[in-house]
Amino acid sequence: MYITKMTEESGPGMKVILMDKETTSIVSMVFSQSEILQKEVYLFERIDSVTKWDNLKHMKCIVFLRPTSENLALFCRELRCPKYGVYYVYFSNVISKSDVKTLAECDQQESVREVQEVFADYLAVDRHLFSFNIPACLHGTSWNQQHLQRCSQGLLALFLSLKKRPIIRYATGSTVCSRLAERVKELVRREAALMDNNIPYADVSPQLLILDRRDDPVTPLLHQWTYQAMVHELLTINNNRVSLAHVPEVHKDLREVVLSAEQDDFYAKNLYSNFGEIGQTIKSLMDEFQKKAKSQQKVESIADMKNFVETYPLFKKMCGTVTKHVTVVGELSANVARHELLQVSELEQELACQTDHAKHLQRVKALLGNEKVRIDDLVKLVALYALRYEKHSNNALASLVDTLRARGGEAAARAAVLVLEYAGAHSRQSDLFGLQDAAKITKRFFKGLSGVENIYTQHTPLLKDTLDDLLKGKLRENLYPAVGGEDISSRRPQEVIVFVVGGATYEEALCVHQINRANPGVKVILGGTTAPNIAYKTLHETFSLRYRSEPPASARLRFYKNKLSSLLLEGSEVWTVGVTHPVGRALAPREIAPGCTEAVPDSGDRLGL
Repeated sequence: MYITKMTEESGPGMKVILMDKETTSIVSMVFSQSEILQKEVYLFERIDSVTKWDNLKHMKCIVFLRPTSENLALFCRELRCPKYGVYYVYFSNVISKSDVKTLAECDQQESVREVQEVFADYLAVDRHLFSFNIPACLHGTSWNQQHLQRCSQGLLALFLSLKKRPIIRYATGSTVCSRLAERVKELVRREAALMDNNIPYADVSPQLLILDRRDDPVTPLLHQWTYQAMVHELLTINNNRVSLAHVPEVHKDLREVVLSAEQDDFYAKNLYSNFGEIGQTIKSLMDEFQKKAKSQQKVESIADMKNFVETYPLFKKMCGTVTKHVTVVGELSANVARHELLQVSELEQELACQTDHAKHLQRVKALLGNEKVRIDDLVKLVALYALRYEKHSNNALASLVDTLRARGGEAAARAAVLVLEYAGAHSRQSDLFGLQDAAKITKRFFKGLSGVENIYTQHTPLLKDTLDDLLKGKLRENLYPAVGGEDISSRRPQEVIVFVVGGATYEEALCVHQINRANPGVKVILGGTTAPNIAYKTLHETFSLRYRSEPPASARLRFYKNKLSSLLLEGSEVWTVGVTHPVGRALAPREIAPGCTEAVPDSGDRLGL
């Protein structure tokens, strides 16, 4: 683990860790504050903080920053007047030789002991899931240039940390995917020497598959019923932390809880358990805890006292685990009942998997009139209806949007319809609803005859079919070409990185988890521009920016603008991400003459760009 490596290399003694906004999130995803404290890190500082501290020369400073121009300028300011005794500097990605020279010139007091590149430039959400935490990466349907650069740099860091040299493939119908693929390829070419020094060639090359969220807009609109997904959607997981401050009469120690698979065995074992299973598991955990609590009460001899002292820490930890998860599950259950989520989810699944216009229209109208259903959920239902029946002759979207506007205002109405501009049939490469491919129609027919095991989990994300085809060597090259025309037809890939522009979802993460578990020889990880979240919020952010300055261009939007009045007028073995053996390049300490301003890599190779 890179963070462990940093704390060990700085040696014993009191330490402070100096980070930026993004590296703070990266660290907090994998370490709790108590774990960091065990490594003698007693102070956490932001490089952009204006807090004034007295000189703390007795402390060592571990600096962990993204190598951006802003961070470099702030760190240069720090070096001109250093607060700490010595600095061990780690950049999360490649840094240019000229930037290292600038830092050396600012280090007039010889405070820097070491400078390294470590490639931890992404958030490790899970063992097979990563994110760059960019909520709205596009302007309309085009890249924000800053975010394009961030994603390409992050993927380069991922390759270096995993020691993989993948063939880069992308969805050919997506401009944003092709641009990202070209940018990543350009960075790989630029850093060819670094790649050659650290990454061996494989007999069968891994593949990076870049996908567009627009090809499957349905999956993010569906409620999920696995534990991790429910907590994120209903309570929100922010860097492995969940706020319960809004829960009535919650104990002060539970106002914010940590849910991390690395630190919580119960959570790790039940990430993908469905809501019904979680209820049974919680009951079993409670029963086990009550048995242990009764045994703790029997302290009648010296031996009992000794046993109590030895087992008390484990008992206390179990008590905290039980209390935390009972509180979380209780709040999830309250949300499900309070907002009629069972009814909502059942209809979402039917809209995603079945075609019955009259029935679905009637049920959507009924839920639009149900005051218990949240506006967010109504927006998703109308958006699903819009996608499913976009070309239906009796499409009643205008009427539904009018009703939605009356309930939730213009923002809700706009978000529900803009899904068509973002991911309507005209913009999708995929046959999302299986209405054109004969094989898919047959498969869907037989699935309907055999029924489904759970009405709340009927839907299968498009990613599953895509990965199945890729791993079988059947993914069509004309739809998913390789950058540079590399040969991808020879052998089936065993290692795959999937990156979704627009964000991955927990349902897709579950799909990847199941593929890895069912195929021990296959390694797949999933990443996205943002952590899994409710799609329509990102849609609203993306398009509200676009339509302030740019009028709707398509005939479809002109139709809805006229039709809906003011609606649019406002505008296996799994790779352990981030826990593999570090690939880093150390820069020699500045044990050089005061007049010398250039640090030199210990191996003699060139630095960075």
